[in-house]
Amino acid sequence: MGIVKISDDLHEEIRDASASMSRSINAQAEFWIKIGMLAEFYPDLTYPQLTRKLLSCKELPLKELLQHAG
Repeated sequence: MGIVKISDDLHEEIRDASASMSRSINAQAEFWIKIGMLAEFYPDLTYPQLTRKLLSCKELPLKELLQHAG
C-alpha cells in the first residue's frame, strides 16, 4: 500500500462520486484507476465491456494485463 498525491479538486470529485456510487473514497479511486488502466490496454472496448472485464477478474495484476493485451 502507498500514498498517491492528487489535487484537492480531484479528491472532491472522488468524494462526490463515492457518495453517489456507495463506495468508500479509496474504493472509488481504485475503481477509476483500474478502469483507466484497462481502457489504455483495451482502447477498443466500451465502458460496459471494461467493467465486465474488471468484474470478471477484480485483482488482475499489471503483468497479466500486459500478457493478455492486444
